[in-house]
Amino acid sequence: MMKPLAALLCLVFSAAAAQAQQAAPTRPVMPSLEELAKTRQQYPFADPKRPMEDRITDLLSRMTSDEKVACLGTVTSVVRLGVPNIGSSEGIHGVVQREPRLGRQPITTTQFPQPPGMGETWDPEAVRAAGGVQGYEARYITQTPQYNRQILMTWGPQSDLMRDPRWGRSEEVYGEDPFFNGTMAVSFIHGIQGDDPKYWQAAALLKHFLANSNENGRSVTSSDFDDRLFWEYYSVPFRMGFVDGGAKAVMASYNAWNGTTMAVNPILKSILRDKWGVEILSSDGGAVKLLWDHRHLFPDQKAAVVACLKAGINQFLDKWSDETKAALKDGSVTEKEIDELLRLKFRTEIRLGLLDPPDMMPYSKVKGGSDAGGEPWNGDKHKEISKKVALESIVLLKNDKDFLPLKKDAIKSIAVIGPLADSVRWDWYGGTPPYKVTPLDGIKAAVGPNVKVNYAENELGEAAVQAARKSDVAVVVIGNDPTCGPDMPHDWGDNGTFPCTDPSDGREGRDRERIDSTEEQLVKQVYEVNKKTVVILVSSFPIAINWSQENVPAILHMTHSSQDEGTALASVLFGDYNPGGHTVETWPKSLDQLPPMMDYNIRHGKTYMYFKGEPLYPFGYGLSYTTFKYANLRTNTPQVAKSGEVTVSVDVTNTGSRAGDAVVQLYVKHLGSKVERPQKELKGFKRVSVAPGETKTVEIPLKASALAYWDEKTKDFRVETEPVRLMAGGSSADLPANATLKVQ
Repeated sequence: MMKPLAALLCLVFSAAAAQAQQAAPTRPVMPSLEELAKTRQQYPFADPKRPMEDRITDLLSRMTSDEKVACLGTVTSVVRLGVPNIGSSEGIHGVVQREPRLGRQPITTTQFPQPPGMGETWDPEAVRAAGGVQGYEARYITQTPQYNRQILMTWGPQSDLMRDPRWGRSEEVYGEDPFFNGTMAVSFIHGIQGDDPKYWQAAALLKHFLANSNENGRSVTSSDFDDRLFWEYYSVPFRMGFVDGGAKAVMASYNAWNGTTMAVNPILKSILRDKWGVEILSSDGGAVKLLWDHRHLFPDQKAAVVACLKAGINQFLDKWSDETKAALKDGSVTEKEIDELLRLKFRTEIRLGLLDPPDMMPYSKVKGGSDAGGEPWNGDKHKEISKKVALESIVLLKNDKDFLPLKKDAIKSIAVIGPLADSVRWDWYGGTPPYKVTPLDGIKAAVGPNVKVNYAENELGEAAVQAARKSDVAVVVIGNDPTCGPDMPHDWGDNGTFPCTDPSDGREGRDRERIDSTEEQLVKQVYEVNKKTVVILVSSFPIAINWSQENVPAILHMTHSSQDEGTALASVLFGDYNPGGHTVETWPKSLDQLPPMMDYNIRHGKTYMYFKGEPLYPFGYGLSYTTFKYANLRTNTPQVAKSGEVTVSVDVTNTGSRAGDAVVQLYVKHLGSKVERPQKELKGFKRVSVAPGETKTVEIPLKASALAYWDEKTKDFRVETEPVRLMAGGSSADLPANATLKVQ
């Protein structure tokens, strides 16, 4: 039986479950948007011509105290007044709709690769398209009466940083670089929220603010680092998501920063709300209870709820209703304070068009996947976007002597081996796809009936060795288990999940103890009998496959949970698609290369910016079936004012015989800074297709403000007068094109 905290923590894993503590076992049927519109049309708040704040003031004046308290959860409907529910859903790589407690079957929705895989595309436009699919499907489900689910706020993107590969939730974030993660988060937000100048398609909620990158002990730990790292590293993707992406919602993390727990941290108001315009501040599942029963900051749930309200929390994923009513009764919270919290929340209701006549809101017309109707996830458009992201996410880590691509007409048999060869693994936040293609399925479809496919799941009974021995080439599919065990929802203790069966696995609630792979033993056995071996590493995070890198001729990497996993892998294996993905984190060779897990001061040797020694694979690394030359780096002016901007140009030539995608990366190194700076910093990138023999000039804008550091004395960013080295190339460790820019 789960302990009380374990049961509470599990509530976060679906929007419906998060509300279920104080909801009926069955969900009441919500009236249609048209019916609600008829109900509210008599009220001034339903008039789209009135100013937003006047409409909200009118709405609040008509709500009862109990209705106001109820709207502090994830359900914002006031049916009596015709106010629809925004609702919520997990959504970091596809809409998630699981409601087993309510006796409902899951809804199938398009499922993309895990966020590191989306990051490995190095293609913000592809990530934006994926966000667009997610937002569209959330809107479709919400407006389709047969589903009776409201999910217009999707909980994503996850905007934290992979500052350590041992972090169990590395699978949820785009990478380790703040500018990179911020760029991808902005793209995903733009996709979710849509292109209409007035209305949002859906709403994005960023997770988890701030510096939540350890799982073990997260309910009591503190992430400790100085103000410079706050402003220059940990908060950057969030700031970009709010300021550049236009997101208005965030979830506070479980941990503390420098001793102050995030759910009650003053910066929720002073920075997120007042500086970056955040309007919805959400607690995480069970986080309020942790404030008093784990951290012992308050005597009970009521006191913790009051503290969260005072800190700006206006969306609870925890017990809050009775406590808030009691606080209103005894005066520890006023109705005016509740009104101000809800005012911020109802702005999203208006941006989503939920208080306007449906016929004037473009997203009310969202339909199915084809002219004939049907669900959008079954339509060609969403399928093509899914395939594109899966293809672009694949990273070629090694290709000795051009071993890949395999030539289908030159082989008569192929072994497909490994525990991940005939499955697509879903993670903690993965949804239910309309279809899934395993590596085995994809390879069989690609080679056709004239090539013998010999499958073996493992080495039991020498099955793997026998399959490899009688095949022309062997493909070994290994990686990690993203659920870290068969009974994921019940493997919770008082302070995280129980240990993983494999200590190199991790997930929410459990950090990795090792970064190597026990499955390399299978690779060794196969390679011993068949030197023509390809390793396919399907993993949520870096794995130190040192033996494979040294011995096998070819290695590909992709992350879990893409419905098109097998199709994409087969396309790359057999040369129908030239891989162009690049790594999004430094891959160490061993734990000896890393500082302690809880050392949040990355200057001590974490990320490519401060890493010491030689990694297995550097940040931004990826090979291709062709080769590229980077040359003639220049700027449109030799110097730039501190408030100015330059255009950096570099020529990229495809020096091989195949068309391919180059990922052009621009880094800077400060040559005259008076404070400690990183070894190099990513400041721009672009994925570009280049034909054989073609040279393309890639232009990347660079603002001088992007070169600033946080001055702890003046409490502001400062751009220095100094020379800056500009470096461009195909990875953080391969930057052949250089130039110097003077900042005046």
